[in-house]
Amino acid sequence: MTQATLQDQQFLSRVLALAQRSRDEGHHPFAAIVVGFDGSVIAEAMNASSMDRTAHAEMNALRIASSRFGPAQLAGATLYANAEPCAMCAGGTYWSGVGRVVYALSEASLLELTGSDPENPTLALPCRDVFARGQRPTTVIGPLREEEARAAHAGFWNQDAATRN
Repeated sequence: MTQATLQDQQFLSRVLALAQRSRDEGHHPFAAIVVGFDGSVIAEAMNASSMDRTAHAEMNALRIASSRFGPAQLAGATLYANAEPCAMCAGGTYWSGVGRVVYALSEASLLELTGSDPENPTLALPCRDVFARGQRPTTVIGPLREEEARAAHAGFWNQDAATRN
């Protein structure tokens, strides 16, 4: 299994802080950053799914990255996410050409936090399973720092939308 690098840890810290900011600004507590092979930030985004249910942080970041670079350039990029990409976001990652994913909180741990909250009907489908069905490899590292990643979600789920934050 591939190990996380110091750069991975640094970008995880950044994406965890961005997820907290997403929550603080009234959105679901998710964030994503796409980093090029050279360590430069290509895109970063927060969740905006309250208006558009497909506007997950990963999809938002991937749309930005894909508008700037093609799959060949993104093959060396890494998607950092505070939570494991769902099936939709894993598919978006695959189609964008991003070759590597590093995430903090597993889908299974997220489900423990969200439970039956209708705002996040979690799919029990690990991103590794989605990527395994593709025709090109996608490296996945995670979960990492799950306890720290839980902080942005603490007390958020299973509340009335008006009382979130």
